[in-house]
Amino acid sequence: MPKYCYVYALHSLADDQFYVGLTRDLPARLQAHNKGLVTSTKKRMPFELVYREGCLNESDAARRARLRRYLTG
Repeated sequence: MPKYCYVYALHSLADDQFYVGLTRDLPARLQAHNKGLVTSTKKRMPFELVYREGCLNESDAARRARLRRYLTG
């Protein structure tokens, strides 16, 4: 069984901005964001997950993440 790669969008409750990323372990990554373990988002905690999409491979997930980043500005 293939392990999905997830594209996800987080909403920062601190500054009302969005963050789009990709990961193979969504629960662990969300926890890392909310514990301040991700350098690019640690000053913008806490976060809520507002979007997720499973992709069959990392290249498809990266393409979709670029699109989501464009759409969320």
